[in-house]
Amino acid sequence: MGLGMARNLLKTGHEVTVYNRTRAKAEALAAEGAKVADSPVEACGGEAIFTMLADDAALEAVVFGDQGILTAAAKGLIHVSMSTISPALSRRLAVAHAERGQGYVAAPVFGRPEAAAAAKLIVVAAGKAESVERCRPALEAIGQKVFDAGAEPDKANLIKVSGNFMIASMLETLGEVFAVLRKSGVDPKLFLEIVNGNLFRSPVYELYGKAIAEGRFEPAGFKLRLGMKDVKLALAAAEEVNAPMPLGSLLRDHFLSGVARGYGDIDWAGLSKVIAEDAGLKD
Repeated sequence: MGLGMARNLLKTGHEVTVYNRTRAKAEALAAEGAKVADSPVEACGGEAIFTMLADDAALEAVVFGDQGILTAAAKGLIHVSMSTISPALSRRLAVAHAERGQGYVAAPVFGRPEAAAAAKLIVVAAGKAESVERCRPALEAIGQKVFDAGAEPDKANLIKVSGNFMIASMLETLGEVFAVLRKSGVDPKLFLEIVNGNLFRSPVYELYGKAIAEGRFEPAGFKLRLGMKDVKLALAAAEEVNAPMPLGSLLRDHFLSGVARGYGDIDWAGLSKVIAEDAGLKD
């Protein structure tokens, strides 16, 4: 995801310094005009720093660690967090940056790596209006649409977590239905054509429906273990406001079962593989 985002920033004339724990991934952008940093601290010299990391723990290490960007960033720099993280961590980041006179914008994105490469991500941005506006040209270079979610950064993260929960719920539904169809001798591809072409139409159903019907879960656009992480984030956010999410508990257990079976690094559409195996189906 970060690779596609950085490339689009470079294409639109932004000066970009990149850091990745796997240096070779960062160096791939050097020929395209990016500067390569040896540490997150070295990437803090511009007007804004964009982070795109896997989970709360990874972002906390980059921000709050001994060589973290919180202490390295100058007053006035804006941290734009594009990761799918908990609303609770987003609130903590907002406070920590404000105490140091720095800006903070939560700008998680909807879309897979191919959307990132094509600058077709959907960006949900929240933070102080002046900070969001300063970052808007960069956000528009990354995505096809930027939604303003208000002044509280954690609201953007809640929207992202909620959206991913809905996609996970769809994967559960497709997995269950396709298992029934396969055991009954009905072609899932025909079913998908009927319901997604006539009953309703959704590019998300089409994308994941085809992957599930074809059993195509590698390479992973979004790993199953990260899907489990996002469901857990949704459950935690729901618990904060005492809102039950019964389906979330089921999803968590199915994702956990997938990880336990060694499927953690396949695409999260592979949730259907877990459901199919529970139904006694083989690949």
